[in-house]
Amino acid sequence: MPHPFHVVDVFTDTALAGNPLAVVLDAGDIPDDRAQAIAREFNLSETVFVADPRDAINTARLRIYTPTRELPFAGHPTVGVAALLAVLRAPEMLARQDLAVVLEERIGAVECIARWVKGRLQASFSLPKLPKTLGEAPSPRVLAEALGLAEADIGFDDHVPMMISAGVAYHFVPLAPGAIARLRPPVARWPEILPAGTPTAIYAYSRDVAEDGSHVRARMFAAGLGIDEDPATGSAVAALAGAIMAFEALPDGDHTLVIEQGYEMGRPSRIVLGLVVEAGVLASASIGGGVVRISEGTLHL
Repeated sequence: MPHPFHVVDVFTDTALAGNPLAVVLDAGDIPDDRAQAIAREFNLSETVFVADPRDAINTARLRIYTPTRELPFAGHPTVGVAALLAVLRAPEMLARQDLAVVLEERIGAVECIARWVKGRLQASFSLPKLPKTLGEAPSPRVLAEALGLAEADIGFDDHVPMMISAGVAYHFVPLAPGAIARLRPPVARWPEILPAGTPTAIYAYSRDVAEDGSHVRARMFAAGLGIDEDPATGSAVAALAGAIMAFEALPDGDHTLVIEQGYEMGRPSRIVLGLVVEAGVLASASIGGGVVRISEGTLHL
């Protein structure tokens, strides 16, 4: 049965930058094993399959796949689908006002907003789960080995490695100045380097930003998910909020941080992280960014 699909670039306002996403529509009849095979065929960080929602009050139900496995939640698929469905289903209304989009994912219902800003398509979502620390992280020596760095490259200011999840688990590794450009992770050796039972993805971050207005530079490697390096990782930025709250003395109120990713890959991405701090703790957070439509077609399956 034919299924329409679209490819969009997410966390960018420029075509052929950001993180590409394949979106397969009318996909309720595609079984899980077939969906996984299609994701391998697209061979992007994630492919999303859109179906009718289980609860009619919501917009759509999503299944999200990397080339090797299904995810309960992911950031750039959420942003990309929210913007795309708003454009496809209600273009005239979207031209006049922001649109609410609610996407059912395995993690739960995710509330999104799609909008046009100065002629550029954008979307954002509220985190369905706030970040949670998962336990004691591996030592700086182990994480340095996993990233192809020296132990002295691990850490800056008060930041030290953590394991955090806001739906997907990551090692968070802060890097000293200059280290992020020197990353050469021996991912084939990760099973022997990283302790069993810890995350199979590493999110390395530093203050070595390239653009004015940015706050963090990051790179993400997830060999266990079939992703050598990801151009933009919204679920990791969602969990990064936990590290920021642990090591930065943010006052109560609203905060906006811009995270750079994908620059070393030639896919520059800018992810906007919004934080709301109340009584010294994280009350809520959001992830947002630009979306550019690239192509569309039909799957003949």
